[in-house]
Amino acid sequence: MYSSLKYHTMRIIYLLFISCLFVACQTDLENEKLPILGEKEKVNGETVYHTISDFEFMDQDSNLINNATFKDKIYVVDFFFTHCPTICPKVKQQMIRIYDKFEDDDRVELISHTIDQPRDTIPRLKVYANRLEVSSDKWHFVTGDKEKIYSMAKEYFITAREDDDAPGGYDHSGTLIVVDKNRHVRAFGNGVDEEEVTRLIGDIEKLLNEG
Repeated sequence: MYSSLKYHTMRIIYLLFISCLFVACQTDLENEKLPILGEKEKVNGETVYHTISDFEFMDQDSNLINNATFKDKIYVVDFFFTHCPTICPKVKQQMIRIYDKFEDDDRVELISHTIDQPRDTIPRLKVYANRLEVSSDKWHFVTGDKEKIYSMAKEYFITAREDDDAPGGYDHSGTLIVVDKNRHVRAFGNGVDEEEVTRLIGDIEKLLNEG
């Protein structure tokens, strides 16, 4: 009987140990910080990370959208055009998931850059946003200088350019990009992959927990 009691005691201790180890691992994963993506360099002994440059665009309400718009906020970026015949509608459905998840959280916003400036006028962007039934205070559909928008795409490490051989006349990525309050790129996700966007939502939550 003593041996049986000892066995059960040791088994309980073992199970408690495994449980504690699992909780510790989960805590480590939850507390793990996302990396800062892009090249970095040492300047006067300090590490300087890739930072999104200054920009100015106009959104669907003719509001000026710039870096100050996203001061102390996390924002999610994509590039699209309203008559896109391929991936854009799928990407927008995944962006709506992010919008819905953080709709009441003022620390998170979204910005979609049109890459077809001649066709996607401000009124057209307004109609497009209204069809998605989203708030312009939360999700900005922006237009502006073509070359500036294309150069911004490079800063987010994705492709956006005119291409007569591409469907709709534009070659662009369906990638979603997460930028932190310090203008650093922190995460990517395939905007047509539901599982990746679920992971991206988790990444945004991690950033929010960083403070």
